[in-house]
Amino acid sequence: MRMNSPLPHITLVDILDQTIEISQSAAAILKSYYRVSTDNLEVLDKIEGPVTVADKAVDKHILDGIQAMCGESCGYLTEETYQNGDLELCQDWVWIIDPLDGTRDFIDKTGEYAIHIALTYKHRPVLAVVTIPESNRLYAAIAGGGTCQITADGVRKPVQVSRGKKIAELVVVASRNHRSEELVRLLAQLPCQQQRTVGSIGCKIAAIVEHHADVYVSLSGKSAPKDWDLAAPELILTEAGGRFTHADGSLPQYNRGDVSQWGCLIASNGEWHQELLNSVDS
Repeated sequence: MRMNSPLPHITLVDILDQTIEISQSAAAILKSYYRVSTDNLEVLDKIEGPVTVADKAVDKHILDGIQAMCGESCGYLTEETYQNGDLELCQDWVWIIDPLDGTRDFIDKTGEYAIHIALTYKHRPVLAVVTIPESNRLYAAIAGGGTCQITADGVRKPVQVSRGKKIAELVVVASRNHRSEELVRLLAQLPCQQQRTVGSIGCKIAAIVEHHADVYVSLSGKSAPKDWDLAAPELILTEAGGRFTHADGSLPQYNRGDVSQWGCLIASNGEWHQELLNSVDS
């Protein structure tokens, strides 16, 4: 599938290659901060969770790189620069960036943190890179072009979600830190009860792509995952053959003003997706 680019002189493939380089250098910055004592991270508490100097440094690094490439042809929505105003960016092409998905895991030294970079067109992701620095894993996708994993030595290999399991055999990947009573009750409704605990959303989706898990469920409460939590992981999963939808089967929409993705969302390897939706809707 051929798709237009926000820049007349460069293709989406070229943009993806440059985004991969930016994410790799951002990962190196995060790894250097990760090895610093938590006492030196200048951890600040936000309403929705902690933020560190690492978040801000990597956010600036990514924005500087992408803005140098795309300039004013795109809008930019990042966790660290977003101002709570529920304003929809007017551009058709919008970059949605999370410089450090899983800050709590970063602080707690679990290694399960990630970098999310997505380019959206008219509210849907068309290009994505998810990088997991501590395991040297990087996943990249363009809409219609599949998902590939890029190893530390630069080798690219296509990746696909698992197939052939019975629904009861599916493994649900769950959060370590965000487990409300409502979510626990919802997970108990699923026809699959094997669970694995993983940190950031990027790492959860990577677990599905790598066949370590098959299902992820998000349920909003007082807060909800944000656009930057989901845009890049969604495309990585769907281009690997999975599905990522709201409980009613509709696709997430991004840059709609309210950056919170309210309600229930289910990501899966796709094979039993409708049955999973039915189980939480009943």
